[in-house]
Amino acid sequence: MTIIFWLSLFIVFYTFAGYGIFLYFLIRIKRYLKEKPVKRSADYTTLPTVALVVAAYNEEHFIEQKIANCLQLKYPEGKLKLLFITDGSTDNTAEIIRRYPQVQLLHSAERAGKIAAVHRAMTYVNTEIVIFTDANTFLNPEAITFICRHYTNRFVGAVAGEKRVQINENADASAAGEGFYWKYESALKKWDSELYSVVGAAGELFSVRRSLYQDVPADTILDDFMISMLIAEKGYRIVYEPEAYAIETASENVSEELKRKIRIAAGGMQSIIRLKSLFNPFKNPVLSFQYISHRVLRWTVTPFLLILVFILNAVMALKPGETFYQLIFVGQIFFYLLAILGFIMEKRQIRIKVLFIPYYFCVMNYAVLMGIIRYFAKKQSSIWEKAQRKQETVVTAER
Repeated sequence: MTIIFWLSLFIVFYTFAGYGIFLYFLIRIKRYLKEKPVKRSADYTTLPTVALVVAAYNEEHFIEQKIANCLQLKYPEGKLKLLFITDGSTDNTAEIIRRYPQVQLLHSAERAGKIAAVHRAMTYVNTEIVIFTDANTFLNPEAITFICRHYTNRFVGAVAGEKRVQINENADASAAGEGFYWKYESALKKWDSELYSVVGAAGELFSVRRSLYQDVPADTILDDFMISMLIAEKGYRIVYEPEAYAIETASENVSEELKRKIRIAAGGMQSIIRLKSLFNPFKNPVLSFQYISHRVLRWTVTPFLLILVFILNAVMALKPGETFYQLIFVGQIFFYLLAILGFIMEKRQIRIKVLFIPYYFCVMNYAVLMGIIRYFAKKQSSIWEKAQRKQETVVTAER
């Protein structure tokens, strides 16, 4: 029992903190042995041609802002193509886009899901690079340039930008928790990229070489993750570029964030099953190590181990004289009480920032459990069900 307890606790710690700590020291060692590469400024004469693909479903509240943002992007004239696809939209999204001749619009009344829309859009793309971004996110002016400068390296197959969640001082638990989570994720992605490769890209902003793009199955839940990882599976790197970023508002509330996280968890399980080759350490040992450490543990066993650790600790704490295990158990109870208190305060719209992290942590792991159940129960559709975002004006930073 003691061995299982400590092994489970170690895996939980490694998943959420230990990997980041280990990765940090690996990077420090790598920098010591080999000087960190200096980013060169982009040569405008050699930048590749790019298609910016935006899949929008019922985004009439954001779409005009998105178009304005796209038209402000700094890139050599004639090398950037804007392609918006609005399949299945029933609001005024398509009508608004038609007002802008600079944007190519693809629209079909049939709603077959985001990935089907992306597949259809890709038949119109003949540029060297394709960049995907969400309709409700806004890019910094140099984002395309900063992404595309990496493609001078022929071993780079995809480049992921940074997601930034806009929060204010009165942020609720969903906003503050999401913001903190993405700051930590960004740090991990920077180190992953410097070590070898990012483990999958997020749909808010990522790019691939058109020649390496591969259609994923129509029932794919996490299309962005799968598209990028299929490229990594071929031996190409996914580079992280934090100077190219997409800003979006936080989820409307914890319920909306939970809906999004459950879908991601179900998609994560699906991806793990379909990317079995990445478990082979002899093919690409560094990528396999990163993939298992950063994604697989978080999307599979860790939430179950949290439950196991609590139960085993409770049994061990009941034994007389086990003061050490009793203290650990008290610490666990205190942490979960903070999470419950955070839930109660959130319902009453009382903002206590110290409670956001334990509450959001528990929400995330609950979402993984529910996502796994939904996937194996075949209740998770690949049809795009976007979470509602806070209706706030997003301000992009000028450099």
